[in-house]
Amino acid sequence: MLERIIMDLTVVAGLGVASYRLNALDAKGAAAAAALGLLVIELGGIYPFLAMVAFVVMGVLATKYRFREKLKLGAAQSRNGVRSWGNVLGNGLAAAIFLVFEQLSRMDVFWAATFAAIATANGDTLASELGKVFGRRPKLITNFKPASPGTNGAISLEGELFALAGALAIALFALPLTSEKAIMLLAVTLGGFIGVNLDSLIGATLEEKGITDNNSTNFLASLFGGFIGAGLFYVMAGA
Repeated sequence: MLERIIMDLTVVAGLGVASYRLNALDAKGAAAAAALGLLVIELGGIYPFLAMVAFVVMGVLATKYRFREKLKLGAAQSRNGVRSWGNVLGNGLAAAIFLVFEQLSRMDVFWAATFAAIATANGDTLASELGKVFGRRPKLITNFKPASPGTNGAISLEGELFALAGALAIALFALPLTSEKAIMLLAVTLGGFIGVNLDSLIGATLEEKGITDNNSTNFLASLFGGFIGAGLFYVMAGA
């Protein structure tokens, strides 16, 4: 038990340091990521932890991709793409909450919620960062009027495809944890994809009015995405 915890601490600390050295996270962000990573691996084991790691890696690559082009468009991530503790919690806290309920209940529905929350965060990051580059005709999700890349609530066909791919990539990590593999894959992917679009909707409404900020928008979207993934799994598995 103690040896496992020490090993887990070593792994998450190493990843935190790597994130800091690669300018993906600042010092507070790296510390928050290490703490959250330890919580995830202790509560859920290796698969949700690997899903989180995959999200971080894909997010960093997507953020850095053609970064100067995003700067020229005025749509680049602030602070040169270096994120802090608020972003870490905004994207990862919902998954940790669902893992607590999975530990208490041992029900697959909370695995679906956990991975759908991560899928929302991953899909949103890919849609946002890559959609700014590849999205040809972005439109506001509220009225479908043309919008500039990076505008709160702006979506594009290309961004939606990246969102779907990002959600699907995370859903694959959930498959070893359930016997209902097809249902889990569909529930997590759809939950994550819907969660991404809820993020855009919240961004275009609440965030635009200053009621939420980027971090709280991400948290709400991943929380709702997790609930939707859980609901879809419950309905399909019980059918």
